[in-house]
Amino acid sequence: MSHCAVLEAVAGCVPPQVITNHDLPAEWDVNDAWVRGRTGIATRHRAGAGVSTSDLAVEAGRRVLRSAGNPVVDLVIVATSTPDRPCPATAPAVATRLGLSGVAAYDISAVCTGFIYGLATAQGFIASGVATRILLIGADVWSTLLDPDDRSSGVVFGDGAGAVLLRAGAAGEKGALLGFDLGSDGSGEDLITVRAGGSRARSDAEPLPERESRFSMTGREVFRRAVAAMAASATTTLRKVGWQAEQLDRLVPHQANARILTAVARCLDLPADRVVGNIEHVGNTGAASIPLALADAVAHHGLVPGDRVLLTAFGGGLTWGSAALTWPDLPPVDHVKIYNHRSTTMQTVNDRMMFLLTDNFGIPAEDIRPNVSFDELDVDSLTLAELAIILGKEFGVEVSDDDISKKLTPVEAAALIQAKVAGSTPSAT
Repeated sequence: MSHCAVLEAVAGCVPPQVITNHDLPAEWDVNDAWVRGRTGIATRHRAGAGVSTSDLAVEAGRRVLRSAGNPVVDLVIVATSTPDRPCPATAPAVATRLGLSGVAAYDISAVCTGFIYGLATAQGFIASGVATRILLIGADVWSTLLDPDDRSSGVVFGDGAGAVLLRAGAAGEKGALLGFDLGSDGSGEDLITVRAGGSRARSDAEPLPERESRFSMTGREVFRRAVAAMAASATTTLRKVGWQAEQLDRLVPHQANARILTAVARCLDLPADRVVGNIEHVGNTGAASIPLALADAVAHHGLVPGDRVLLTAFGGGLTWGSAALTWPDLPPVDHVKIYNHRSTTMQTVNDRMMFLLTDNFGIPAEDIRPNVSFDELDVDSLTLAELAIILGKEFGVEVSDDDISKKLTPVEAAALIQAKVAGSTPSAT
């Protein structure tokens, strides 16, 4: 009996530091309307000092495994363009930290198409009988590669990780991966690239300038090619699985740019409400973008069992690909939670406060300014009490009503709690 890869669970995580359009460098000369109008992005997340791709990958992997009941896994694949090191691959370290030492593990480098390539690879392993359950993680920490002077990339990219668990099953099951289309064009390798750091640059007699070790992208040409490639790949995949575009319930594209998402949907004659997207809140997270979008959609009931779903992506290489499946009944996902690890400098009270106010309590990020109090933000006493409980438990300190009162600004309240954390005041809980 031939097997097929079946989607079993999905999860994701993003780092806690939220960068709004108001927080972007002044020298970039941009504002919220400018960024939203060109990209559809309002916020993106940044990893802090000492936080690597493997840290986010491990957290996303841990969450998806826990969601599925921590089953036995025999292969770990990490799709990333920002590995912890050029050598060795990041996946073996991720597997070991997840308690999976000894299983096969390797990286895929297909930039933003990495997750789709990973799905196709997982399908092959399961169909051949080499593996019966695979953990596939897409993770990127783009902030480590971005040129601080490059406005065009800086406004778009964010950090994050998403993961799925795939098991051996039958083609007729909901969640089965039904068909793929993959492609590449190496003539466009310079359109999305980091020129320095590899054997090509190191073999040259003249070293490249420092700036060449940073990410660069030719925006207009990438836009044109991305729309054409994703639309064509999606159409090919639909034909392979015998679906018409109008039968598609959900299109989940790589979250590259809101304009690209709209253009691809238009090419397929799909209404906007059938396109799954979370780019407004997380930006372009590379290989993590599709699994993060899936996790968000599950959390907000944007995907229901039986939906005909098409995934499509475009990335550096150039690479592109699509995959089709009928959506299964998955374990619930609360939301794409932040990576919360007190042993790193990534987690600060201020970052966490910002995330809770925007994500949990729906306060617009642009309204939270340094001199605006909780009272001016219309935060009621019950919300403040809930904030105190959450922050007290997460940081291991006692948080009183005086620490989070309506007269304080979020920044002032965070500073008071941070001082307690620094003093290691034990929590009553």
